[in-house]
Amino acid sequence: MKRIKAACLEQTIHFQLKEEIGQAAAARAVKEEVEKYKAQLERSRIKHKIMEELIQPDESIIIKIKKQYNNHDCGEYMA
Repeated sequence: MKRIKAACLEQTIHFQLKEEIGQAAAARAVKEEVEKYKAQLERSRIKHKIMEELIQPDESIIIKIKKQYNNHDCGEYMA
């Protein structure tokens, strides 16, 4: 029998601008979307660590994140 002792996801998420609205409005919408994503992680009590947050020249945002997987212990992953 095997048991998962620790599990963690490492993701790179690109929050892209919506093309159908203006540049300034799209940039604001992306910032709001990122903040909502972070708030959702907190509300859900998902253990996470944002490794890097990069604002691109077009004002889209790339986040590199490690987060808890299926409520498993994160072990050394979050160290």
